[in-house]
Amino acid sequence: MALVCTPQIEIDESEIEESFVRASGPGGQNVNKLSTAVQLRFDVRRSRSLPDAVAVRLMRLAGRRLTGEGVLVINAQRFRTQERNRADARERLAALVAEAAVPPTPRRATRPTLASKKRRLESKSHRGSIKRLRGGPGEGE
Repeated sequence: MALVCTPQIEIDESEIEESFVRASGPGGQNVNKLSTAVQLRFDVRRSRSLPDAVAVRLMRLAGRRLTGEGVLVINAQRFRTQERNRADARERLAALVAEAAVPPTPRRATRPTLASKKRRLESKSHRGSIKRLRGGPGEGE
């Protein structure tokens, strides 16, 4: 079974490693007994499921969640059960990969219009005239 991120990208289950740890925060009597938080690890650099361009964008998007070895670590402890935290971690991974799958639109260089240049110069001359009028007669005495 695979984790579907986009119609073109599926991550194989063997590439995802999950471990359960104790969650911080509220949990009632079970807070010190059950390991409900999920730590999901996904090796972005060695993944065969991701195209190279998507992997590069994913590593840039991951930020602090990426280790020095290129492993993406997602911690999920929002819910009180392992199943819901596990589903949450997988959804967050899929959303991150889906966001990285969208290539950025290239920037096209444009030139300012003649009207915008005129407006800019008029506003500059207007500001200059305002500043010239500030000084009154006998200002330096």
